[in-house]
Amino acid sequence: MRSFKRLINNKYSYMKNVILDKLKVLEEENKVTVLFACESGSRAWGFASPDSDYDVRFIYVHRKDYYLSIEEQRDVIELPINDLLDINGWELRKALKLFRKSNGPLFEWLQSPIVYQANSSFQDELQDLMKYYFTPRAMIHHYLSMAKNVVDNDLSGSEVKLKKYFYAVRPVLASLWIAERKDVPPMEFNKLRALLDPDLNVIVDDLLAKKAQVNEKNMITPIMEIHRWLRNQIEYCESHIPDPSPSEDTQALNELFRKYVL
Repeated sequence: MRSFKRLINNKYSYMKNVILDKLKVLEEENKVTVLFACESGSRAWGFASPDSDYDVRFIYVHRKDYYLSIEEQRDVIELPINDLLDINGWELRKALKLFRKSNGPLFEWLQSPIVYQANSSFQDELQDLMKYYFTPRAMIHHYLSMAKNVVDNDLSGSEVKLKKYFYAVRPVLASLWIAERKDVPPMEFNKLRALLDPDLNVIVDDLLAKKAQVNEKNMITPIMEIHRWLRNQIEYCESHIPDPSPSEDTQALNELFRKYVL
C-alpha cells in the first residue's frame, strides 16, 4: 500500500511540474499573466480513476494594451487536449462577468483543493466575494441540469459506466445543499456526502474503492438504490428551487479588475 501511494505521489509531482511548465510557456507565448490555476475535475472532486486525466483551469490577465482596443478579442486560451491533459483558461474580464452570474464551474475552481499556481491576493479577494455574488437559483439550475443529463443519457441500459454515478450524485448533492442550506456548495465530494443517508454512504464507499482501481471505461450493473435516490432528490430539489434574487452591483468586481490589469 505504501509503495502504491508513493507511486501516486511521484506521478502527481511529475505532472504538477509538467503543468507548471505549460502554464509558463502559454504566459510567454500569449503575453499574459496567470492569476489562478487549479485542478477542476475528478482529481479535485475526490474520485479519480488511475487513468483520469488532469483538468486544469485558469484565469489570466492580458497587458493593459489588450483592454484599450476597439476590436473584439479572443477571451479564452485552450491548449490541445490529449489523454492526459486538458488545459484551458478564461481571460479576467470574461471570468468576472461569469462570476457575477454565479457561474458554477468558476465557484468550484476557487474552492479546488489542488491549486497549481495563484496570486494569493487575487484568490482570496474572489473567495471573499463569493457570498455576495452567489445566486442560489442560478446555481441550482446549473447542477440539476448536469445531473438530469447524466441520468437521462448515461445511466440507462443493462450496464453503465461506474464513473457516471459520481457525475450524477455529486451535482444532485450540490443541488440539495443549495435547496436546504442556501449556501455555496463545496466542491469536494467528501464534504457533500454529509447529506447522504448512512446506507447510501456504504454503497458510495464501495464504488469509490472500485473506481480508484479501475479505468474510466469500467462498466457495472445498475445500482437501483442510487437510481431511486437520484430520482427522488431531483424531484425534491426541483420543488425547492429558490426564488430569484437581485443581482449585486459590479463595483467590487470593477475595482478588482482594474487592480489586476497590468
